[in-house]
Amino acid sequence: MPFFAGIDGGQSATVAVVADENGKLLGRGASGPCDYVGEPRDSRKFARAIEGALALALEDAGLSEGTELEALVAGVSGYEGAIHGAAPRIRAGRVKYVHDAPVAHAGAFALGAGLVLIAGTGSAAYGVAPGGATASVGGWGFLFGDEGSAFRIACDAVMRAMRTADRTPERASSIGEAACAAFEVADLRALARGFYTGAIERAALAAFAIEVLRLAAAHESDAAFVVDRAARALVELAVTCARRLLLEECEIALCGGLAADRFYSELVAAKLAGELPQARLVKPRWDPPTGALLLAYKEAGAEPPAALR
Repeated sequence: MPFFAGIDGGQSATVAVVADENGKLLGRGASGPCDYVGEPRDSRKFARAIEGALALALEDAGLSEGTELEALVAGVSGYEGAIHGAAPRIRAGRVKYVHDAPVAHAGAFALGAGLVLIAGTGSAAYGVAPGGATASVGGWGFLFGDEGSAFRIACDAVMRAMRTADRTPERASSIGEAACAAFEVADLRALARGFYTGAIERAALAAFAIEVLRLAAAHESDAAFVVDRAARALVELAVTCARRLLLEECEIALCGGLAADRFYSELVAAKLAGELPQARLVKPRWDPPTGALLLAYKEAGAEPPAALR
């Protein structure tokens, strides 16, 4: 029996799923982040993440690690046509790497038309028009973009706390106190030093966004300002994507880790309604790893199973 696999490789985690030819999901596995930022040319970080997630998914499916797959598609954060570092060792008839935005879209709309707005560790918008035209907006990474993402929310909130500390060192801000407690540091300068030296990783800093969202929901003024600005910036990605595709009436799916936060998702939904009143916010049909799986069937020249459509 032929087996297929899909992988979603992000900045915080890498998740793989394995299924049979009928679309029955057999196993799932997760490993660490697979982004290549700051990694040397011979790094095996990407390879370890892909191989590790797939091995665990095969184990979960009751299949041996040496099982030959019919096809595998992996969506990778920041992928632009080339692998940075060592290539993963994968036993498959066909292997294809793509950016993670099309994978999220394929899952959200089961290969149909629509626009996906991604708010995870990073951010991006990706749309497919009914006629097949595509547009990608954002996805420039934590240094040049990622507006509305978990990393940007956390970073902007900490920056705001740092500016408050500069002006009134005798009075700690709520965000500053929460950040120092979360990262177990004495003060914000120790936090900054920890990030610059690598003791605090980007994924860990991004995770602090959940605390910022909690403070914003509780009407803490600095947090509320940061989160409102983030939501507006995220919505702007969707607006730009929709305009490039000449879409007025379209379905938009909010994906990524922040989509699970009710306060943030409702704030984004309200701003979307104001900017794109004819658009309709929908829940994703499938998650990104399953989106990659759907693309794996297509890569093998097989019709995606009805169970996944």
